[in-house]
Amino acid sequence: MNLKHSIEKFTADIDAQQYIEKYRRADYFIKFCEQCPNYGHRWGCPPFDHDPLPEISGYSRVRIIGYKLTPADKEMTIRDSRMLLKPVTHRLNEELLELEAELRGRAYSFVGTCPYCEKEPCARLHGEPCRHPEKVRPSLEAIGFDISLTAQDVLGLEIKWGKNGLVPEYFTLVCGVFYNKP
Repeated sequence: MNLKHSIEKFTADIDAQQYIEKYRRADYFIKFCEQCPNYGHRWGCPPFDHDPLPEISGYSRVRIIGYKLTPADKEMTIRDSRMLLKPVTHRLNEELLELEAELRGRAYSFVGTCPYCEKEPCARLHGEPCRHPEKVRPSLEAIGFDISLTAQDVLGLEIKWGKNGLVPEYFTLVCGVFYNKP
């Protein structure tokens, strides 16, 4: 299997309140989360023990970051794409945490499986606290943001979908960091 790929990075810094007002539809998107097998089973997934809105509303800016990951192998299956995405999202999550520290803000990661408890199931399954709370971040989707609209309007990226079990033309990964402008 060919795991070669290219990555393009897109960023935009926008007003946090405008982003929340235009792109957050928590009541709508929680319905999709509830249908996912990770709902209530992973610490990065809802339901959360607190409402994230007061936290993110305390920030003045949000840096939206998008990655367009184009696999070289156009015949790769969606199932096999996990082998491609796993190391890439792990690296990008580390970059996101560095940016969170630099901006002194709060990061929201990519949707998908947590990269930190690879060999064990999430501690949430056993009613235990997260093993890596310093690293695990929910996605923007998990707190109610419309990622398709965000990617399109804010970054100029269209989200593509795979067909017939094959990967899409490219993957779009969207995350963000809420922060206060210096």
